[in-house]
Amino acid sequence: MAVTIKDIAKQAGVSTATVSRVLSGQTAFYSEKTAKKVKKTAKKLGYQKNTAAVELVTRRSKVIAVILSSTKSNFSDQIINGIQQEARRHDLNVIIVFAGENDSQMERKALETVIERSVMGILLVAVNLNPANEDLLLNANIPFLFLSITIENRGLPFITSDDFQIGYQATKYLIDKGHSKIGFAAADLDSVTGQLRLDGYRHALADNGLPLNSGWVLGGDFAYEDGVNAMKQYGRKPEVTAVIASSDLAAIGVMNQARDYGLKIPADLAVMSIDGTKLCGIVRPQLTSVTQEFLEMGVRGMQQIISPPAKAAKSSFTPFKIIPRQSV
Repeated sequence: MAVTIKDIAKQAGVSTATVSRVLSGQTAFYSEKTAKKVKKTAKKLGYQKNTAAVELVTRRSKVIAVILSSTKSNFSDQIINGIQQEARRHDLNVIIVFAGENDSQMERKALETVIERSVMGILLVAVNLNPANEDLLLNANIPFLFLSITIENRGLPFITSDDFQIGYQATKYLIDKGHSKIGFAAADLDSVTGQLRLDGYRHALADNGLPLNSGWVLGGDFAYEDGVNAMKQYGRKPEVTAVIASSDLAAIGVMNQARDYGLKIPADLAVMSIDGTKLCGIVRPQLTSVTQEFLEMGVRGMQQIISPPAKAAKSSFTPFKIIPRQSV
């Protein structure tokens, strides 16, 4: 059986109240000598603090749950870093549960996993929540917030970049560089994120008097392989002179396949990525990117979920910027 504070008290020859005070970090009503004796006895007996029991008594959890989509892109580690950074500042713990990718059953299992234990808030990273699971989240009576995804028209709070403006500003940047035949590649066009970016792309073309060629818009799932496949569809002698890729990995896929075709980047084809992670500075040529503030998303998400009244969380956008490098 697990060692209890009663066992420690008996072995150390002190009261259970004293053991409780020492192990919970209270500093009053006992000497330093007593504290050392209690801690030594607890270690000797192999005592393990029952966090769940403490939370049940205090009715205050110190755990934030992060439900993470199994995204094929590479941005989520920065968001997690932001979450962890802020959690440490407030002496909170973080648990991470995976929800798959567009998998309703895995989503539900992830939600049930965190709801069944004591958590003070839920952060959902890039999770495009299936409507069938929405009631489960809403009825849990736990503060929640979506990160790196826009949940429009459903009244669910989120923090992300303005994806319409990402699509618009990326396209406008290439137009200002002299391109008029611009591809849009490797985004999930059934997702809110992909659709908003595509809308921004279309509006930028229209605002600058350029026609939309539907053959230059190629779908995917933000993955490296989608960039490769998109470039294969553009072909060895592409009509487009520039491509906006949906992620850094997808952009690398476009570039690698283009070079396999003997094309030079950016002389024969300009490539621009969306995300702006460290990959952009590692590849050659370095990728011009729409760079999102993923670390800030994580920090702001944590701040909002733990600041009362957390249940009144509101949606907001984090900034982004275009960073010129060598691929355009």
